[in-house]
Amino acid sequence: MRKILVIDDEKPTLKMFGLLLGAMGYETLTAENGREGVDVYRQHRPEIVFTDIKMPVMDGIAALREIKRIDPHAEVIIITGHGDMDLAIQSLNLDATDFINKPVQRQSLEQALERADQRLALSRNEQEQVAVKQGVSGAVLALRGNLTGLSEKALRNGFEEATADGRGSLVLHFEANASINGAGISALVELLTGYCNDGGQVVIEGLSDNFRTVFDMVGISKLVRYAAI
Repeated sequence: MRKILVIDDEKPTLKMFGLLLGAMGYETLTAENGREGVDVYRQHRPEIVFTDIKMPVMDGIAALREIKRIDPHAEVIIITGHGDMDLAIQSLNLDATDFINKPVQRQSLEQALERADQRLALSRNEQEQVAVKQGVSGAVLALRGNLTGLSEKALRNGFEEATADGRGSLVLHFEANASINGAGISALVELLTGYCNDGGQVVIEGLSDNFRTVFDMVGISKLVRYAAI
């Protein structure tokens, strides 16, 4: 049985995760603060971790940093509450791979786990995360998996290939499993800013609502338009 670690100082939240994850066939490991969570992680090494941000003793940001130091490939998903978006973005800068909002719903949890499993399958080969395809109106740059600083070279190469035709238009397609951390976002902002300042037009499709909120906050949404759903 696969193990998932949940770190949260609220006992009802831990119980809820235990019920939902148990029904999905997972064994749930729990911890009530970040320090305890890091100890549990060291002992059991689950591939997926959910952690709240605001906790006593050691908060979720510090726990994220320690877990990523132990295993850079760990899937750490942040549990966000109302008004925590600034902290969620900070966690992306520290290589969190996703975030899920409270109150957690079963469908949202299932989708987060599916994305995490797909990213884990891709994490050993960054080249598979960026692909250039030809669409009806021009190039499509398709992104999948967890885009980090390790993916930056593949992202830059893909962007250069996709924009080499000189058409001045690009579709940036995020597959359902796509995640992008702070380093990936910084590289993308740089690429999009240069391209759009030179007259290029970019359409983004497939981006999750969570990451669209992040793109709004870092200014990417001012450079692009979003495809109609």
